[in-house]
Amino acid sequence: MIKYRYTILIQWSEEDNCFVASLPEWEPFCHTYGDTYEEALTNAQEVLELLIESSQEEGKALPEPQTFAKLLQLV
Repeated sequence: MIKYRYTILIQWSEEDNCFVASLPEWEPFCHTYGDTYEEALTNAQEVLELLIESSQEEGKALPEPQTFAKLLQLV
């Protein structure tokens, strides 16, 4: 697995009746899901790896990872 420091946000969705994992640095529409928290995390890690690999293959710049310190500056 590629080691990058990107955010994975996992929340329960009442509407979808599953856990939804969002990758905020890759927004606006980068989401995956899982029936369990663990499955949502695994799926998000796989999607993240594919996004990084495809961006690199296409010569696109990777988004800057969000950090906790940067998040606090926005508050």
